[in-house]
Amino acid sequence: MPIELKMPALSPTMEEGTLAKWLVKEGDSVKSGDILAEIETDKATMEFEAVDEGTIAQILVPEGSDGVKVGTVIAMIAGEGEDASSAKAAPPPAKEPVAKDGGETGAGQPAKETPAPAPPPPAPAPAQPAAKSGGDRVKASPLARRLAEAQGIDLASLTGSGPGGRIVKADVDGAAGKTPRAAAAPSAPSAAPPAVVDTDIPHEAVKLSNMRKTIARRLTEAKQTIPHIYLTVDIRLDALLKLRGELNKGLESRDIKLSVNDMLIKALAAALIEVPECNVSISGDQLLKYSRADISVAVSIPGGLITPIVAGAEAKSISAIATEIKELAGRAKEGKLQPHEYQGGTASLSNMGMYGIKQFEAVINPPQGMIMAIGAGEKRPYVIDDSLQIATVMSATGSFDHRAIDGADGARLMQAFKRLVEAPLGMLA
Repeated sequence: MPIELKMPALSPTMEEGTLAKWLVKEGDSVKSGDILAEIETDKATMEFEAVDEGTIAQILVPEGSDGVKVGTVIAMIAGEGEDASSAKAAPPPAKEPVAKDGGETGAGQPAKETPAPAPPPPAPAPAQPAAKSGGDRVKASPLARRLAEAQGIDLASLTGSGPGGRIVKADVDGAAGKTPRAAAAPSAPSAAPPAVVDTDIPHEAVKLSNMRKTIARRLTEAKQTIPHIYLTVDIRLDALLKLRGELNKGLESRDIKLSVNDMLIKALAAALIEVPECNVSISGDQLLKYSRADISVAVSIPGGLITPIVAGAEAKSISAIATEIKELAGRAKEGKLQPHEYQGGTASLSNMGMYGIKQFEAVINPPQGMIMAIGAGEKRPYVIDDSLQIATVMSATGSFDHRAIDGADGARLMQAFKRLVEAPLGMLA
């Protein structure tokens, strides 16, 4: 029986994608684990692997097609021993003959069509248990097997969502999440689509990319549904800049260079562990309290913004954070990040100091509970030991989800962050 190859959901938020490139052609034989195509999601370009063996009988969606909905049949695969020509998608059914009401009307004009009643919608198919091949071996894709083995998940306990009940990566990812997804809260009224601008000003109309559409949707959601509270502190950077210079001298032989941002990531992670009331997020009618600080770092890339995650930043050295961020940012700009590398996180850090921005208020990245906005470090008059002096000072503004975080707890986090940056040796202890 021919197998329908459908547009996959390569991330939890993916609703449609761009079929960027086919890596196979009609007539090619494929086996489980082969890479079939490259698909652009809202954040990255990802590889789509086969989960069944067979021959590519027909490619239904050409490469370069954008806006392909998840679940759309994009190709047909002929199973083992099956004629590829017979596995092609059936042509659309021919139209029913036009029904006449009492023959012809008027001067030889046919009567109006009588529409056929619409068939009832098919009943939802029950979830398929994990399919087994001969010898009671569970059917699963090679990638799913590797992930399950690495995470200690018993494949036999999973329900396969792939063709024929085969277990695929999404099934393993779902089993790895320890916290069940809360029931969806009533959705807020959706914003009206942006009005079409009618203008005679010379311009170029550029179609919104999937990434830009997602950014627009998520930021609108965040500002509509999350009550933001903003807290700002001024922080002296002199001690941190001095320590950074000393550390970079010691790291020259390892070809590692720390940035101020690397040290601020470490400070935010340490502050979140110190003030766990701020390392939280709202999930339906529950408050999720995280025991690890996974920091999402805003990185500007062509076409938008992405937030690669430094997982467990509180337990990593600053040099390890610097190396990881450099690697993640490089792959982010190439569109090669995997979903788990930019989705999730417990808090975010956005630094616009390199652009000379003195202070700003960032929008929370849902479902996180806070984001730290970093301004430029600059020489300012500053009172030190009751005397007016010159110091390098930056402004940091925390945006907090007031549903989950009280103002006093947010203030404690800002206080801890300020103390760690002004006395940075505490981050190394």
